[in-house]
Amino acid sequence: MSQLLDTILLFSLPASGKSEVRRYLASLTPDQCRNDFHMGLTLQLDDYPYVHLMHRIDDELKANGLNYAYYLGPNRPFRDNWTWAVLLELLNEDYGNLMASSQTFVASAAQHLFDRLDSAHAKVGLSQPLGEIPHRIRVRMAEALEAECRAELDVLNRQNALNKAGRTLVIEAARGGAHGSAFPLTPPHGYDSAFQTLAPAILERASVLYVWVDPVESRRKNIERGRPDGQGSILHHSVPMEVMLGQYGCDDMGWLMEQSDRPGTIRVERLVKEGDRYRTKVYHLPVARFDNRNDLTTFVREEQKLWKPEDVNAIHNGLKTALDQLAH
Repeated sequence: MSQLLDTILLFSLPASGKSEVRRYLASLTPDQCRNDFHMGLTLQLDDYPYVHLMHRIDDELKANGLNYAYYLGPNRPFRDNWTWAVLLELLNEDYGNLMASSQTFVASAAQHLFDRLDSAHAKVGLSQPLGEIPHRIRVRMAEALEAECRAELDVLNRQNALNKAGRTLVIEAARGGAHGSAFPLTPPHGYDSAFQTLAPAILERASVLYVWVDPVESRRKNIERGRPDGQGSILHHSVPMEVMLGQYGCDDMGWLMEQSDRPGTIRVERLVKEGDRYRTKVYHLPVARFDNRNDLTTFVREEQKLWKPEDVNAIHNGLKTALDQLAH
């Protein structure tokens, strides 16, 4: 039998079915994961909780008479597009903590997140807005956000405490560019730029599973899945239409697959630090498409007891086809 897949980058446009795939994978037995999908039971990382919590921080800044730090408005894009790279730096940190089985115990999970956000902004050359907030307001904001931040930190801590042996890590993210963009996309947009920010330790071990839908279908499903109270949920949040068109009107995964000098891979060429020097290193990440253009995933949002056998067979077979490609 082939070696189990170590790390899968689960990438695609919003609402394409990534989170449903993660939920389906989490429902499988160890034998199903291993025999059908070349995977262990999954560990999972996702940058969406940070997207949501930055919105919540902006809400509290506004409630305290201050300007938004991260977004142009509650239903608008980031103030600075390089915030896409900030999210990846946060994932890099989560990955490092996961691999080191490091748990974080702090008096205030919200204050801890504030510090992490400022640190990640500094790594990509952005200002650190939360460090400029008056102490009394920062304390007030932390109290308002503590429950949500604590819940996310608890999820990471519980996962970090697990035995990693024989497990497969799934990292979810969505990236893209404006509708009508030419390729290559301009950094920090798109997956080409994301591969330049992900930690080399991730690239060394990663394969890419691309959930394939076109942008029109992505926008349709984004509207369909949205619930008024669902912005904190990976399954039921809705991305604002300005963002869908301006940030996710296209993506560059197909283009990157065509550009690679090795079929079935994404070629990533980047500078990596070795000691006190930098050198150019080339990674060839195995890549496969899970074809979800004919929707195979929406049913997974329902309670598992309501899943129909024919729907389960369809998603299972589609994923097996794609994961077989990654494993061989």
